[in-house]
Amino acid sequence: MFNQHNDIVEKESSLLKNYSRYPVEFVSGDGAYLFDKNGKKYLDFLSGIAVTGFGHSNPRIKSAVEKQINKLWHVSNLFESEQQEILAEKLAEISGLDSVFFCNSGTEANEAAIKFARKWGKGRSHIITALNSFHGRTMGSLSATGQKKVWEGFEPLTPGFSYAEFGDIDVLEQEYNKHANETVAIMLEPIQGESGIIIPPEGYLKNVRQFCDEHNLLLILDEVQSGMGRTGKFFAHQWEEIKPDIITIAKGIANGLPLGAAICSKEVGDEIKPGSHGSTFGGNPVAVAAAIEVVNLLDDSVLNQIDKLGTSLIESIINLHAIQIKEVRGKGLMIGVEFNEGISAKVIAQKLLSDGVVTGTSGEVVLRLLPPFIITEKEIVQFGAALSGVLNEL
Repeated sequence: MFNQHNDIVEKESSLLKNYSRYPVEFVSGDGAYLFDKNGKKYLDFLSGIAVTGFGHSNPRIKSAVEKQINKLWHVSNLFESEQQEILAEKLAEISGLDSVFFCNSGTEANEAAIKFARKWGKGRSHIITALNSFHGRTMGSLSATGQKKVWEGFEPLTPGFSYAEFGDIDVLEQEYNKHANETVAIMLEPIQGESGIIIPPEGYLKNVRQFCDEHNLLLILDEVQSGMGRTGKFFAHQWEEIKPDIITIAKGIANGLPLGAAICSKEVGDEIKPGSHGSTFGGNPVAVAAAIEVVNLLDDSVLNQIDKLGTSLIESIINLHAIQIKEVRGKGLMIGVEFNEGISAKVIAQKLLSDGVVTGTSGEVVLRLLPPFIITEKEIVQFGAALSGVLNEL
């Protein structure tokens, strides 16, 4: 770009400034590693925020995508789709539910779940979610999110939501009693991701399922981050052997291509008729081709390996005996490292990035680790050494 004197000046970005971006540009990836435009190699322990579960340039997923993109990119949902039928059948079988709506993202899946619940409720519209939850940034899912900091500047919120402390069934019941006649559903993340990898007490989800049954409420589980194998089960709620009425997924479903889904029970699905809801791009043939391969890859051996790798990673961090670490928690490869007050997780993430390791953060003091499912013990040791080095410098 030139000014009036024909001097070269730096062009200000035309991108909206809604992200605080790290000053690194990745141009390629291979397995568990990324490479920036200068050729520097990075160990990826973020996976695009729980998206690229099978790493970068996975040959099976890449082949499926290339095969589909050479045939057909898009036709819309006005026509039948064999690929969508195949994927929907797989998701229904794994979930124990009956019908699937495809969209493009997690927030769209949650918007669909909210609409479907209210349609089923026939006049009941109130939904109870959890404090510190995160369900997305469109207005319905934003209103379902129990965090004031993400509401700021966007009020008034969509009415019909209230919030109860996560993990406490007694508090949930108290909140329900305030809105008993209007309440149609309880909507929860099995593990709260954006709030710092918060795992509820054992038995909590079972108790919520029982409570919903007793009061004729739907149970909506937001598995956008915790689903698709991330915790060592296909869905995180399967650790408690329950079945919700609606499951929402996205992120890891297509290993980086935009796809989301709301999986519904027959009772919920029967209420949705042509014109009730829709999506122009939802269930795009290319994204669905990738997702079918992801589901095929997520067999029992891979899920068991995710569980084992997660245990190994947690133990390796605990074994650092770092005085800065307050707690390490997680399930499978969905892990949060909470630091003592005054220790900035963002500073640690920045230092790790400088040392060639990509991580994320949740709030001020939690380092968020979401590595791909294909990591090995070698990468776990590599990460531990990098984290130890950063903490020793503080």
